[in-house]
Amino acid sequence: MENKSINPVNTTTEHNHIERGELTYEDKVIQKIIGYALKDVDGLLTLDGGFFSNIAEKLVNTDNVTAGINAEVGKKQVAVDLDVVVEYGKDIENIYDQIKELISTEVNEMTHLDVIEVNVNVVDIKTQEEYEKDQETVQDKVTGAAKSTGQFASKQTDKAKAAVNKGTQKVKENNEPRVQ
Repeated sequence: MENKSINPVNTTTEHNHIERGELTYEDKVIQKIIGYALKDVDGLLTLDGGFFSNIAEKLVNTDNVTAGINAEVGKKQVAVDLDVVVEYGKDIENIYDQIKELISTEVNEMTHLDVIEVNVNVVDIKTQEEYEKDQETVQDKVTGAAKSTGQFASKQTDKAKAAVNKGTQKVKENNEPRVQ
């Protein structure tokens, strides 16, 4: 989606001459504003980017703040669609109201565009514990396995050093003359 918003800008120069131009926003700019604005909404666990986005995020740690956000940007207005995962036991309608307010305020303050529509689709509900467990990526698991393997190898190296030292000590004792 390459819709751009256009705001006419008139700039006065030193000679009182007006230069005309346009201020435009890529969809991803609005998506990022929304993503950052929603980071601290209580009860909103994550924005869900769909199957392929979720697979990519499971493979590698990413901070993709635009996943799960679709923004349609016009000349003066923005419409937003979100897919979200909310925390079990939280007031979903209250979360929705917070989301609408934050998006409208942040987008308007930063761009002077009016948010005319915010559609939120709740795609899942999880406990905080389930959510945290699901956040472990393949990269995290590989890193953990490598760390464990490194610790195991280090312990085995220490055992081998101790055995060599003990063997060296026995050889020295056997080579010492018994009588003086």
